[in-house]
This record gives sequence, C-alpha cells and structure tokens, in this order.
Amino acid sequence: MTLIKADLKDSEQVTRLFSHLEFNENKLNHQPGSVLGSTALIAGTTVGAGILALPAVTLPSGILPSTFGLIAVWLYALISGLLIAEVTLSAMRQEGRASIGLLGVIEKTLGKSGAQVASGAYLFMHYALLVAYITQGGEILGSAIAKLWGVQNSLPVWVGTTTFTLIFGGIMYVGREKFIEKLNSAFVGIVLVSFLGLLLLAGGQVKSSQFLIQDWSALGSAVSVMCVALFYQNIVPVVVTQLEGDVRKIRQSIFIGSLIPLIMFLAWNAVILASFSPDMVHSTSGGKTVFDPLQILRAGGAGQWLGVLISVFSEFAIATSFIGFVYGLLDIFKDIFLIAQSKVSSRLPLYSLVLFPPMTLGTLNPSIFFSALDYTGTFSISVLGGILPALMTWKQRQEQKNSNSINPPLVPGGKLTLIVMIAVALVLMVRQILLIHTN
Repeated sequence: MTLIKADLKDSEQVTRLFSHLEFNENKLNHQPGSVLGSTALIAGTTVGAGILALPAVTLPSGILPSTFGLIAVWLYALISGLLIAEVTLSAMRQEGRASIGLLGVIEKTLGKSGAQVASGAYLFMHYALLVAYITQGGEILGSAIAKLWGVQNSLPVWVGTTTFTLIFGGIMYVGREKFIEKLNSAFVGIVLVSFLGLLLLAGGQVKSSQFLIQDWSALGSAVSVMCVALFYQNIVPVVVTQLEGDVRKIRQSIFIGSLIPLIMFLAWNAVILASFSPDMVHSTSGGKTVFDPLQILRAGGAGQWLGVLISVFSEFAIATSFIGFVYGLLDIFKDIFLIAQSKVSSRLPLYSLVLFPPMTLGTLNPSIFFSALDYTGTFSISVLGGILPALMTWKQRQEQKNSNSINPPLVPGGKLTLIVMIAVALVLMVRQILLIHTN
C-alpha cells in the first residue's frame, strides 16, 4: 500500500514526497527505499555493452583526451539525470501519483507531440542497440564455436547472430521472470569477476609510452558512443519512486550511481589503450573504418588468458544489456498492442517482432556494431537525455514561476544551463547529419 503523504515523527523534517507503507501482521510498516539499492540500480543500468565500444572509438585520440571526454560526458549525463528527477518530482506532485515512467513524464509536461517524439527516439534506441548487441554477441560466440570445433576459417556471420539470438532470446521466451532475474544476476557476477581479472592481467601489459599519445581533434568522433555507455536516464523516474521523492537521497543515488561506472570506464579505457602498441594497429587495421582493439586482444594479441577473459567479459556484458533492452521493447509493444503474455504460445508474435528485425539486420550487415551505437548516441540519446529534459525543465519552471509554486531546482544555472544542454545535443546531431551527407 502506498500513501501520497509524508509521515512526521517528533521534530523530524519532512523530506520525502510520500511514504511506502505495507501491512504486516495488522500493522502498517514504513518500507523506505535505500540509497544503496537505488545507487546499484543506476550503476547496473549504466554498465552494459557500451563499454565494449569505448577502446575502439577512443584509441585515435589517446588516453588523456578520452579521459577528459568521458568526464565531460558524465557531467552532461549527471545534469540530465538530475533534470529528469526534477521534472518527475513535479509531475508526481501535480498528478498525486507515487509512480510515473519517463514517457509518462514527457507526455504530462510536453503533451502528446512530445510523447510521440520521445516514443520514436525510445523505439529507435532499443532496436539500434539490439542490432549492435546481437551483431557483436554473435561474432564473439561464432569465434568461440569455431575454436571449439577446431575450424580454421571463420564461420558464416548468420551462425553467430542466429545462435546468440536463439540462445538468449529463447531463454527469455520460455523462462519465467524470476528465473531470468536470477540468471541475469549470475551474468552480472560473471561480468564483475571477469572485469577485475582482466584489469589485473592487462595491468601487466601497460606501456607507459601510450599515455603520451594525444590527438584532441579525434575526440569528437568518440562522444556519441560515450553517451551510449553512460546513459541511465530512463531509470531515473524509478529511483525517484523508490526513494519516496526524497531530494537529498535522489541526488546521492544519481551522483554515486553514475560515478561508479565512470571510474570503471576510465580504468578500462586507460588499461586497454595502454596495453595496445601502435605497431599492432598498423599491422592489423587492414583499411577498416573502425579498428577494434578488443577484437585483437580477444584473439590472443596480448596473451591467451587476457583474450579469454575479454571474451567472457564482452559476451556476458552484452547478454545482460540484451536482456534489459528486450524487456524494454517488450513493454513498449505490450502497451501498444495490449498483448497479454499469460501463455508461452501467445508470446511468439511479440518476441518475433522484437528479435527478428535486429537479428536480420545484424546478419546482413555484420559491421554495423559501431554504427548502431554511434547513431543511437547521436540521435536517440541526444533527444532523450539532452533536448527533452531541458525543454521539460524550462516549461515546468516557467509554470511554477507563474503560479508562485516553490519547488527548488536540482540543477543550478537557470536557463543558461538548459540552453547549453540543448545546444550540445543539437551540435552532436548536426555533426552526424553532415558526416552522413559527406559520406
């Protein structure tokens, strides 16, 4: 049971918007959300398959410029997350509701037209990322199958993409949600253990000369993938609900929950780039548009065990992200088509709609991994994480000013901050459009 009313004990200051109350043995018990749990939710949402693309896009710029870029993108994402938290709190107050999703907040603030734009960006993001995950996950799985079977030549692309989709999509299709939740937790555990292991192993491969390589002009091409890697804004309304609208706790969770992945990404980026010599780039690039250091390291380019750990980490990081985005796309289509999933047989059309298009596109264009992440970061996340949060905040603050409502902002800087947020997103989008037109 949830009451939209904060309880007050003695001289305690009311900081939360409402209280989660549950009956237990004929008593009402307060069940507050924990900062630790909400922090873990944000960190877990952020750490996904986007981390795999970082070394490939940051290698041309070098360690120092890419470190600066990651911190700048993290700060942008932090402001975006706090803006979404602010508008979510205002929407909850106005609606008298204890829970409202990101698309619901956008519709409440910007109307149906804003919700339609957001839904389109949301749908594009899910499909584009599923294409990226199936492509990369299928490639890693196909290479593993080839090694196990002792096949000298690489297997056809469709073997990897189809096998990956059938295994992980099939598990989700027939498995119960509790089982998938436990399986996903096990996958997360494997990701963390393998991540720590590969950092220790790769630490011994570090070449100090790599820290001197700098090309600041190449940093711009990495920003869109950095945005994908650090995206968590869709989960912010859930955190606001879990923490009962407590502004101080929400700030803590968003800050710490996003800072943990940033530290992981900085360490990962530095170790991978520093363990990779320029000679390996020149001897193995072969004219590729995007040179992927992880592909060489997975093949044993810097030691067999390091290659194995990177393969394990990569595959299970993709699997955890794949599960989350399949569920996200399923929820969207269930709302659109009002399909119940009580029987396994009734799920087939829905799962086919979710899995078949990205699997087909990934099979037809196996090199689409980086392009899919690039377009997602440029367009979907620029809209969902940059333009819409700023516009919603602008409109809500103006309405509150006109009605003399007192809701302190979570982000300082007033309209200047909002203008900068929108301008940065538009610059990214215009840059990508110009690149498409040039090519």
